[in-house]
Amino acid sequence: DVNESKLDLDIDWPGVFKHAHAVSKTNPFWNELSASNPFVHDIAASNRNKNNKYLSILKEKPYLFSKVSSNRDSLASSGDELDIDCLLRKTSARRSGRSKSVSDFLDIVDNQRFNPHKKTPQKTIPSDVTWLQNDREAYKMAWLSHRQLTRSCLDLEAMSHSPGWAQTQATDIHVVCKLNHEGGSVQLPDSDINIHVPVGHVLPGEFQEVGLKAILNPPSSFNNEVSITVSPLIELTLSNLNTREAIFLEVKVAAKVKNDPLSQVMSDIVCFYSLDKEGPFKKLENCYTYQDTIQVKLRDLSHVMYAVIAVQANKIQPPATNVWDYVQRTISVGIYGPKYIHPTFTAVFTVFGHNYIPGKLTICDIKKGGKNMPPVVFQLWGKHTFLLEKPQDLNISLISCDPDFEVKMEDQSKNIKEEELKTGEMVRQQFLFSMLGCREMHFFVFLVQIKVLKSSQVTQFHVTTPDPAPKLSGIINRPKRLQNRKEIKSAPLLLIPTVKYPKFQDKTLSVNTYGVALKTVLRQNKIDYLLEYFKGDTIAILGEDKVKAIGQTKIKEWYVGVLRKKIGLVHCKNIKVISKEQAMDTADSELTTRNLVEQIALPFKKLTYIYSVVLSTVSESVYDWRALAEVLGYSHMSLDDFNEAHADKESERVAHVVKRMKEDCHANKKKRLFLYELIVALLKIDCQGLVARLTQDTIILTSAVKLGKYWRELAEKLARLTKQQIEAYEVPHQGKNGAVALEMMWKPAYDFLYTWGAHYGGSYRDVLQDLQSALDKMKNPVTKHWRELTGTLILVNCMEMLRASAFSKMEEEE
Repeated sequence: DVNESKLDLDIDWPGVFKHAHAVSKTNPFWNELSASNPFVHDIAASNRNKNNKYLSILKEKPYLFSKVSSNRDSLASSGDELDIDCLLRKTSARRSGRSKSVSDFLDIVDNQRFNPHKKTPQKTIPSDVTWLQNDREAYKMAWLSHRQLTRSCLDLEAMSHSPGWAQTQATDIHVVCKLNHEGGSVQLPDSDINIHVPVGHVLPGEFQEVGLKAILNPPSSFNNEVSITVSPLIELTLSNLNTREAIFLEVKVAAKVKNDPLSQVMSDIVCFYSLDKEGPFKKLENCYTYQDTIQVKLRDLSHVMYAVIAVQANKIQPPATNVWDYVQRTISVGIYGPKYIHPTFTAVFTVFGHNYIPGKLTICDIKKGGKNMPPVVFQLWGKHTFLLEKPQDLNISLISCDPDFEVKMEDQSKNIKEEELKTGEMVRQQFLFSMLGCREMHFFVFLVQIKVLKSSQVTQFHVTTPDPAPKLSGIINRPKRLQNRKEIKSAPLLLIPTVKYPKFQDKTLSVNTYGVALKTVLRQNKIDYLLEYFKGDTIAILGEDKVKAIGQTKIKEWYVGVLRKKIGLVHCKNIKVISKEQAMDTADSELTTRNLVEQIALPFKKLTYIYSVVLSTVSESVYDWRALAEVLGYSHMSLDDFNEAHADKESERVAHVVKRMKEDCHANKKKRLFLYELIVALLKIDCQGLVARLTQDTIILTSAVKLGKYWRELAEKLARLTKQQIEAYEVPHQGKNGAVALEMMWKPAYDFLYTWGAHYGGSYRDVLQDLQSALDKMKNPVTKHWRELTGTLILVNCMEMLRASAFSKMEEEE
């Protein structure tokens, strides 16, 4: 193409490589041909500069390794130390969609879905590679870990049907922190592995760079009849050995010694230490153990050290057969999958010999069409822990809860052998999912079931998949001719479609069904959300669906009705249903849409919520801040009211409006309630899906709080959980005494209800109704006094009536 060739000639290529040469000094294997790729080094002569001065990234930004750069929007990169954003600005005009990997496109979609405006990229300081300069193999591995494992040599059109296979990124989980003489603590992200550095560890004015990394497979030599590892292999690095105080390693492990005297005498949790990854390891004596937590004092310090925690038996005394008989061992499992689902994808069930479950996992043995796929990085979708008395054969089943998806027949059930568990290493099983028919892609829920083959023990939990990949057609099918470099660089890759919210209309409800009261019902003790009426009253019926809920003593079926400007439930047997034409006098059963919205939102005045969750959910789901501001009473707001931090993304503007309303409600607590006013506003802009999601989330949280320790009874009724399964929910929330405090009991209750609710997918009505029915059937129903769940059932049953009456169909068509 002539135009493309002309654009290539316009680029200042000498300037590009001049810039690349300027930063090449930090790469010990750099030369003109390698372009920072160590694999090209094999065909080029090495010209190392022995006078390199390496600049540590930690001396400038000690926290950089533990945060993710959210502003970097480079399309692709192949160098590990180049200023890619600078190179991209000089080359973006000539690059078509074919030169970018699918993972690049997906990241752009995620980063720019609500932010079509380009941000100034952050400046990155060259990494410290001094320790790699004499180790070529180590450099290769570091390069692989730091950059993507697979690149963009893929057919994008074909890949758009299966985008999960191209998602790769760095997988090493480690943290590096810089501490001064005042000391501090360093924690490995998403783990219970900590390093504590005391005050005076180094001299005043000096610093200590502490690195912490977990190697998932511990040394196999420690897993036998008398010993088992209960932590990953921990790599600890120090930059400064001029120290005056020891440091402490604290680890929460996946086992604790049983309380019986024999187990306490015959076994112990110990720490093994080495200066080399492969050993030899020596047992450390300076250890303090409390239940499942061990603290180790490290005196002999080195630049690189390795430690692993194990349970060791002094002797195996019958009836014990191995060290497992002396401990309560927790097994941790993780379900991993691609960042986005697609019509056919693989989920990986992984068993860990410790309780550290990383958020990402490199999978090297994926097969597709009988061929091995390149290594890919899978995301953690869900995790679970359970007690296993001894190593034995396990049967793993994955069952789709959505009729649109199925697990491949030969993958529906797989076994893990006892010998595999004894090794202490990761054990993985792959399950292939596929979508049935040509329906639209959507997330779904599947059940993971773990059976112990030699006993009746069954553990199960639900996992929700991520969303399908964003549409790539807008990027992949772009025109190949780039007419204007300036336009291409500044134009957004994806634009969020404009959402026009309908105008709320305050008018009288249009009701087609009525009921005539067959008897008088007046209650001495008033019950929220239940109507009172006289014989002969004409009651407007809002919808034909019935609600099952407890009355004064019994569970009954109810209609949602309106009488004397009040919405509530009326017992089905107490009315005769008639048509609109048969109704004689309907004046007492009239209601406006404004009154309807204000009444059906009343339960939210008493529901428990987490503000940060509500804020993020609303800001991600509302696409017009002006529409929300208007119904909240902030129609006077303009863009000038936003500071620079809130002006770029629509989601940030929406969040700013919600925060403003929260502050105003907080200043006038007696008259204004935040969640109630927010739900009323969302109903007035017809965000019923968002209201349903918030309703389910807040009901589950409030139910958990109301239930407390009685969640166990509910779990038996709803899901028939065994005592062991209930205990597995409580284990993560146990205190130092091995029990869950009463004030913390809502946490396992919430974990259970959230998992149970995810099984329903988007059927929020069924979630609320089934929860109501289960709570009503408990020995002492909490719903006799707490009626807000009943109120939310009224809400969801009135949504269709509200939409039909308050929003003009003509306006929607326009």
